[in-house]
Amino acid sequence: MASTAPPAEIDYSLNNPDTLTKYKTAAQISQKVLEAVTGWCTEGAKIVEICEKGDKLLEEEIAKVYKGKKIAKGVAHPTTVSPSAFVTPYTPLKSDAEEAAVELKAAECIKIQLGAQIDGFASIVCDSIIVPSSEANANGELEGRQADLVLATYYANELLLRTMLPSGLLASGSEEEIAKARAQKPYTQGKITQLLEKLVKSYDCNLVENTTCWQFERNEIEGKKKIILAPGEGVRGDGLPEVGEAWGVEMGVSLGTGKVKSLGNRATLHRRTTTTYGLKRPSSRATLSEVVKKFGTFPFSIRQLEDERAGKVGVVECVRGGVLRQYEVIGDKDNEAVCRLFTTVAVTKNGITRFSAPPTPDLSKFKTDKKITDEEILKILEQPLAKESKNKNKKKKSATKQAETTEA
Repeated sequence: MASTAPPAEIDYSLNNPDTLTKYKTAAQISQKVLEAVTGWCTEGAKIVEICEKGDKLLEEEIAKVYKGKKIAKGVAHPTTVSPSAFVTPYTPLKSDAEEAAVELKAAECIKIQLGAQIDGFASIVCDSIIVPSSEANANGELEGRQADLVLATYYANELLLRTMLPSGLLASGSEEEIAKARAQKPYTQGKITQLLEKLVKSYDCNLVENTTCWQFERNEIEGKKKIILAPGEGVRGDGLPEVGEAWGVEMGVSLGTGKVKSLGNRATLHRRTTTTYGLKRPSSRATLSEVVKKFGTFPFSIRQLEDERAGKVGVVECVRGGVLRQYEVIGDKDNEAVCRLFTTVAVTKNGITRFSAPPTPDLSKFKTDKKITDEEILKILEQPLAKESKNKNKKKKSATKQAETTEA
């Protein structure tokens, strides 16, 4: 009797072009929805309504790709809009009357975070914007402490990405020069924090403590490695980026000390864990079943469940039993404004590729008398993130179009 060969193991690494296409497709969706949500963030707009519209648009855009393919796809991170002093993603519930009534204030710094995933490959993005004010300068210029905060966050994020590059990856010159560059030790997590703290202090700002960057894996946005910036007491990161890895890179900067506190708001953002537990309540089992089916292992808001009120009850035992993890609502200890950015990147042999990233601000519109003077930092900021593409003028099919025609 002829033996049947075992099915070939699928390569889910970044070496597989299909994996890259899925990341890029998810990124295009995330970027498109981020742009739309940003436009909805105006003075007096209700946060809960913005989040609902953002999730609806995410689902509509996700439904357009990989039609008819047996590939799991969905929201990798619900739409969240965090007010000025909030550090963590915030997504209020319609059934909590007080929080559902929260509106955006003119000139406050808000954080918008969301993401899509295709076949478990997530592309999450976060941008911080200043809510437009009717009294703002007609040319959109920003000055004073808000300008300091935005510039500090932007440059800190650019510095962080460059310190994450493996040693000598972009080295050029003779074989000896390349070998020497690759022999240099990579930046340690302590050194990365030290450089970033020095940079943000140039603008009289501070890093938000315990800002964490995670290695991304298939169906996992908190992988084996993590970089923790400005770690609190007893907290430490583990590992550094290597070629072939995807990462979720977070930057958080505060106008205050950077210390954080737990806010009194209900935890509405949850995520399934790998823990198994015999849930006793039917409502808890129903909630977990819906979570597994709709969200897999990605974060979700109770607001996204079929019955929000039932979900509020159902998650209680799930959290107590450890099958769901709740994300506490954290804010700045000094109630000062916080700016956050989140970028999903790939570390390849050619450098760092940004899958989804906050838009680059028009730096000419930010007026401040502060600037970066540290020579070491300025030298790092001058370095490229990737080798220049030889085919940069060659037209490429968009990742979304590829996804619509690519077989799984």
